[in-house]
Amino acid sequence: MDRLNAGQNEAKLHYESGDYRVIRPGDFVRCAVTGTPIPLDELHYWSAERQEAYLSPAEVLKAHKLKLGPQ
Repeated sequence: MDRLNAGQNEAKLHYESGDYRVIRPGDFVRCAVTGTPIPLDELHYWSAERQEAYLSPAEVLKAHKLKLGPQ
């Protein structure tokens, strides 16, 4: 565990459309694209289909571009 997250626990969530369920309580989840910790009270973007959290709309776009491949 790095020093930035010392004393904090990574949560495990089940993402649903418009909401999520806590599977394992914690303080944050990690962005699927950048790996950046996202405090649960700041989590606004995720994919229920892919079960991934995203830091911002930019990471959502990056994740979907990666999935689609080169255009």
